[in-house]
Amino acid sequence: MSSGASTSAGTRAFPPTRWSVVLAAQQPQSAESAAALEVLCRAYWYPLYAYVRRAGQSAHDAQDLTQEFFCRLIERHWLDAADREKGKLRTFLIVALKKFMSNEWRRASAERRGGGRAAMPLDTVLAESRYAADNHSLAPDDAFDQQWALTLLDLTVNRLRDEFAAAGKPGEFDLLKGCLMAERGALDYAGMAARLGVTEGAARVAAHRLRKRFRQLYREEIAQTLAAGTDPEAEMRHLAAALARQ
Repeated sequence: MSSGASTSAGTRAFPPTRWSVVLAAQQPQSAESAAALEVLCRAYWYPLYAYVRRAGQSAHDAQDLTQEFFCRLIERHWLDAADREKGKLRTFLIVALKKFMSNEWRRASAERRGGGRAAMPLDTVLAESRYAADNHSLAPDDAFDQQWALTLLDLTVNRLRDEFAAAGKPGEFDLLKGCLMAERGALDYAGMAARLGVTEGAARVAAHRLRKRFRQLYREEIAQTLAAGTDPEAEMRHLAAALARQ
């Protein structure tokens, strides 16, 4: 698995609503269920892996535990308890993981080793390289929230990149993407204009539109993980605070 926020043809086959993927994954013994589980795993495995590592598990055990957790979501019908009307996808996943770690991890690990069942694929080299760069002073729950926020940011960047690619402007996105995280006063509009081959005024407009669209997509990405009809502002503040933790 290449990254927590990677996109693929399989990912884009689902409507861009995370809860719709959960609903598809709830259908037992179906191709849609297996594909939906892969979408969930691809998008959200790293925040869960980071939590497990910060909780004291070795890299090897964290890999096994995270893989087994996603398998059990389907096999034990845990996703049946997931309901967008009841709350946040973030909360559902971390609570389910904690219960699994407390009650079923040792037994599940023994069963898996004894039965030879295939596990969900995780890129553990990538996981450990990312984990090495993480803030190891954070408590497990804080580490999970911070990585959840970073995952949603990555998903947003990928959606924005896909929009530029669909419009036939992938190179423009590559030239502009640096302005997404830069302070407004630190943007080099003259240099940006030279690279784009446009006037400085046009570069300012392009940067403004990119940042505005990014905020719209990030808000959507967050809203898709919340209960239906929930204003995402509180969750946005929570994730901003998680990103600011040192």
